Amino acid sequence: MKLKYVLIALTLILSACNISVTSFPPVPAAPGQPAEPPTEIPPTPVLDTPAPPSIDAPQVESPALVEIQFLNELDGWGVTETQIVRTNDGGTTWYNVTPPDVAETGSTVETFILDNEHAWVQKPDFNNFPNNGLLYHTADGGLTWTISSTPYSGGDLSFIDMNNGWMLADLGVGAGSNAVAVFQTKDGGATWTQTYTNDPNLPGAGDSLPLGGIKSDLIPLNMQTAWVSGVTYASGTVYLFRTDDGGHTWAQVTLELPAGAENYELDIDRDQMKIFSAKDGFLVVRMSGEANQTAVYITNDAGNTWTLTPTLIPNAGASEFLSPQEAIVYNGEQFYVTRDAARTWSTVSPNIVFGDSFANMDFVNLNTGWVITLDPSNHRSLNRTNDGGATWTPVVP
Repeated sequence: MKLKYVLIALTLILSACNISVTSFPPVPAAPGQPAEPPTEIPPTPVLDTPAPPSIDAPQVESPALVEIQFLNELDGWGVTETQIVRTNDGGTTWYNVTPPDVAETGSTVETFILDNEHAWVQKPDFNNFPNNGLLYHTADGGLTWTISSTPYSGGDLSFIDMNNGWMLADLGVGAGSNAVAVFQTKDGGATWTQTYTNDPNLPGAGDSLPLGGIKSDLIPLNMQTAWVSGVTYASGTVYLFRTDDGGHTWAQVTLELPAGAENYELDIDRDQMKIFSAKDGFLVVRMSGEANQTAVYITNDAGNTWTLTPTLIPNAGASEFLSPQEAIVYNGEQFYVTRDAARTWSTVSPNIVFGDSFANMDFVNLNTGWVITLDPSNHRSLNRTNDGGATWTPVVP
């Protein structure tokens, strides 16, 4: 009988240490006595993962999302045609954190999300385009906003941290040309300093960032070095320029082109370039012609040189850069995935044929991502994957 009590005591100790034990074999009975039944040990309870606390803002049912940016598997920001929204449960629940007096969002405003707390929304003043606008800034996740006037209406806004940022201001487009001005801020957007313009109608205009070509994106490394990308609509020409003096002067970046690229229109669209550090980065060039293709470049010296990687991905679609080694490209049919800086690719075929309904995507790692779809009736849905794009489940039907 002593052995039985020793085993029971051992069981209680293991249970206190969260070591699950269901039962022990029966203790052998003394000669001439019946065997005792095994002692049943109740299983250690498994605690449910607590739900994220609600955000102190009005909840939005089934927002029609136009843009999304997730920071991790739970936290993300979104833009609808009329609202700025946030989620902290992976996209199932959304909250309205729209700045005051902003009634139209969508493509009307420019947004930049730095982290869960800091975001900016640029609202153009269409009555005074292109010289006036309002910039809304939050430092508490959209619960409150500060407002400052800007010497530009709209463009491509980018912040390096909560204080330092760039703006590639759109001054007007015409006949394949795009006048722009480059601004910098060092106080979170409260004040801005112009460092460059190529508008020949303005004093001090330069031509190192050519007027010709449509500018799509400004990608900063720091407050001295940045790139402007775009398209010229001329076959065999890549529009990519770099500054190393805060935007005062610009120089064209030379890329090794794939064979036959001289017959293609070459485009670097929004969000098709990512610099991870003062070393590594990705660049995607879309080649449009008889057969659309996607060329992927990498840099290991902060963009001083770019190397064309071996694979041309058929068709052209959205790209997501996750780390210096990892990227995902959607080509309209499959997700192309690299884990070795575009040396090799694997493909993932989704269980949903998105086709022309594909509108936008965002991944936070190689497993977890979201896709916005837009059907012929203009209904928008948000779908999520947890297995790298193979299986998709609607989270906002």
